[in-house]
Amino acid sequence: MSEKIIIFDTTLRDGEQSPGASMNLEEKVQVAKQLEKLNVDVIEAGFPIASEGDFEAVRAVAAAVKKPQVAGLCRASKKDIDRAWEALKDAKKPRIHTFIATSDIHINYKFQKTRDEILKAAVNAVAHAAGYTDNVEFSAEDAARSDVSYLCDVIEAVIDAGAATINIPDTVGYAIPDEFGRLIATLREKVGNIGKAVLSVHCHNDLGLSVANSLAAVSNGVRQVECTINGIGERAGNASLEEIVMAIRTRHDHMKVHTDIKTEEIFRSSRLVSTITGILVQQNKAVVGANAFAHEAGIHQDGMLKEKTTYEIMTPESVGIKESTLVLGKHSGRHAFSDRLKDLGIELTKEELEKAFLAFKRLADKKKTIYDEDIEAIIADEIFRLPDRFRLVSVTFTSGSGVVPSATVEMEVDGKEKVKAEFGDGPVDAVFKAIKKIARSKAKLMRFTVSAITGGADALGEVTVRIRENGITIIGQGASSDIIVASARAFVNALNKLEYRKGTRDREVERPTL
Repeated sequence: MSEKIIIFDTTLRDGEQSPGASMNLEEKVQVAKQLEKLNVDVIEAGFPIASEGDFEAVRAVAAAVKKPQVAGLCRASKKDIDRAWEALKDAKKPRIHTFIATSDIHINYKFQKTRDEILKAAVNAVAHAAGYTDNVEFSAEDAARSDVSYLCDVIEAVIDAGAATINIPDTVGYAIPDEFGRLIATLREKVGNIGKAVLSVHCHNDLGLSVANSLAAVSNGVRQVECTINGIGERAGNASLEEIVMAIRTRHDHMKVHTDIKTEEIFRSSRLVSTITGILVQQNKAVVGANAFAHEAGIHQDGMLKEKTTYEIMTPESVGIKESTLVLGKHSGRHAFSDRLKDLGIELTKEELEKAFLAFKRLADKKKTIYDEDIEAIIADEIFRLPDRFRLVSVTFTSGSGVVPSATVEMEVDGKEKVKAEFGDGPVDAVFKAIKKIARSKAKLMRFTVSAITGGADALGEVTVRIRENGITIIGQGASSDIIVASARAFVNALNKLEYRKGTRDREVERPTL
C-alpha cells in the first residue's frame, strides 16, 4: 500500500496574507468547515498573537471542526506560544507551529544575531511548546537559502527538543525542483534523528515552481505538504492544494503515494475561497480554472467526442465539476458543430450541415464565442429561412413626471397591420405589453440589458432581451438612437426567433430519424 501525504492547508493563515484577501471570523469558520469536508489533515487557522481578531478566529475554527488538526502559527517566543495555546487548547486535535529563520541573510540582517543564538531560540521555543502538546511543528524559515550543514544541526536539535514535524520552507520561492529535491534527500541522510519526525515542505510561487518543488520534495521522502486553495498567499502565492493533490492522484503510477482528500470537493472549495476573498481564479488555472475542462480546437473536440481520455487526463467530475465543455469558436470542427446541433434538437441532411457549418465558420471569424442562439439564427437564416411573422411599423409613447407611461405600437402580423395601446410601469414596459397583446404571446421577459454601441449623447444604443416560453429561451436584439425603439425592435426580433424555434420543434417531430 502507498504511503500517505499529509495535506496541511494554510489558506486561513498564509492565504489570507494575500493583499486584499482578509476574512472575518464568520468567513474563516465557513472556509474551515469546507476544508473539513475536503478532508484536509491540518488546518492552519491563523497567527493568534497577530491581533485579537486573529486570536478569536483561531479559537472559533478550533471549536468548529473536529476531524482535522488545527494549527496556530507563532514565532520562537514564549509569549507567542502561550497565546497560540490559549486559542488552541479546546481544539480536538491542536498543533502548535513555531518558526524561526535559519538563513544567514535573515540571521544577520533581520535578527542581527549569531547562528548559536538562533539555534538556542529554536530549541527553547520547541521545548516550551512541547510542554503544552506533543503535536509541535517547527519551521526553519528560508530553509532553501540556508547553509545545509547549519540547517541539519538546527533540525536535529529541535527534534530532540520535541518537534514532531519539521517543515522546510522555500519562503521566497527561490528553489529549483532538482535542487530542492537534493536538499530534502541530504537532510534525510545527514540528520541522525530525522526518522522521529514527519518531514514537511512549504513552497512559495515567486518563480512559478511551488507545486513542482513540492512534488520534487515528495519524491525525495517528504510526507507533509503545506499549501492553499487556489494557491493564494504572500506575493505570488503558495503551492496550490488542488494541483498537488490531483498531480499525486493522476500520476500515482509515478509518485507511489496518496492523499485522503475528497477530490470531488475541490471545485466547491475553490469557488468558496474565491468568493470570500474576491481573488478570482484565472481562466487557464490548472484543475479549477474555467478553461481547465473546456475544448475549442477542432482536433481536440473530435477526439473528446470519440474518447474523452484522448485530451483529458482526469475527469471534471473527479474535482466536482459537472462536465467538460466544448466551446464553439473559430477553431471548432464539424464534429463538435454537429454534436451541438444534436444537443439543440436540430437534425440536418449532409448538404444542410455543410452549408450551416460554413456559415458558422464565417460568424466565428467575427465573434470570439458562438452561443446556442447564434447557431439557431444561422440555421434559421441558412436552412429554414422563413419570413418574419412580426414586423414593427411604429412606436409612440409618453412618459414623464406625473404622467402614467403609455405606448401605442403598430405592427404587421402575417402581413396584416394591427395597433394596440397599453399603460405600463415605464415606457418600455408599456411597449412590451402592447407587443405581447398584438402577437398574442405568453413569453416571459427574463433579462433586459442596454449598452451603447457608439459614444456621445446621441449614441446608438443596443438592447438585448432574453425571453422564455414553454421551455424555450430566446435572445433578441435591437438597435436605435432611441432606447425605447431599440427595446421594441429587440422584443419583436425575439418573438420572430421564438416562432422559428417553435417551427423547428414541429419539424423535428415530423422528420424521421434513422
